[in-house]
Amino acid sequence: MIAPSDPSNRLPVDGAAPDLALPRPAVDPDAFRSVLGRFATGVTIVTALDAQGRDHGMTVSAFCSLSLEPPLVLACIDRAATMHDLLVDGTPLAINVLSAGQEALSRRFASGDPPNRFDGIGYTRGALGVAVLDDVLAWLECRVVARHPGGDHTIVVGHVEAVGTRHERPLLYYRSGYATLER
Repeated sequence: MIAPSDPSNRLPVDGAAPDLALPRPAVDPDAFRSVLGRFATGVTIVTALDAQGRDHGMTVSAFCSLSLEPPLVLACIDRAATMHDLLVDGTPLAINVLSAGQEALSRRFASGDPPNRFDGIGYTRGALGVAVLDDVLAWLECRVVARHPGGDHTIVVGHVEAVGTRHERPLLYYRSGYATLER
């Protein structure tokens, strides 16, 4: 077995300093996905505007709170996604936490970025001008304050400037399928 501190057992992290290299993967990628699939998560849609004022959105399950003071959240954005290049420092975005019954909306925003994605979708413009989707469980409006490399994703940190909630059940994602929580 090679010790993790052995430099020959390290890979560089894209965009990171050379001394932040990670150990070579020791687990099978399919086994890793299987383990992660057993962690139930909420489902969000991140929305933002491009430089021409067009709406963009994508489904994101890798989202969490980062800090209460100051109020910070993070979302992990695939580097290949259109949204990735839109979310630069200072960019306003909304994180829409989906409620039960919004599975079709999640699927609609889960792949690609067609120009008609928002056609027929109910939303309002939030305080920062981005789309806050109708009937979501909760929403947070943020400005991007930092971006950090994370392998094939970028960790985007948002400073929360406005929030809202509704009394609904959440939409969850677990073992490659949607579920909800009864309370």
